[in-house]
Amino acid sequence: MGRILAIDYGTKRTGIAVSDPLRIIAGGLTTVETKQLERWLAQYMAENDVTTIVVGKPMQTNGRPSDTWRFVEPLTARLRRAYPDKEVVLCDERFTSVLAHRAMLESGIGRTARRDKALVDKISATIILQSYMEFNK
Repeated sequence: MGRILAIDYGTKRTGIAVSDPLRIIAGGLTTVETKQLERWLAQYMAENDVTTIVVGKPMQTNGRPSDTWRFVEPLTARLRRAYPDKEVVLCDERFTSVLAHRAMLESGIGRTARRDKALVDKISATIILQSYMEFNK
């Protein structure tokens, strides 16, 4: 059984999270400059056993796709073409940034660290992954 990789897409940075090989624990992996994302993914996929890619689906609170959807939809299509042997799925990412900030506050991370948008993106990707894993238990 391969790992699950989650993507929290952003126009500048993209947060990445990955599960352990047994798909029990979700952990933040890194934040990648979005323009380097597909190159980074190709290298990571070549070196690691990933069977599922979860892409955060940007939604508004009213349930409609957000502005970022126009970037995420083509990315998802490219991933499906590039990795036909992997399952590529979308997962609602509403409120992940809010939850990430809350998690940072509750963990005692200092104010300066909480302003680190790369850390927020990585935590958001972890929340997307955890949500997907819990839903699919």
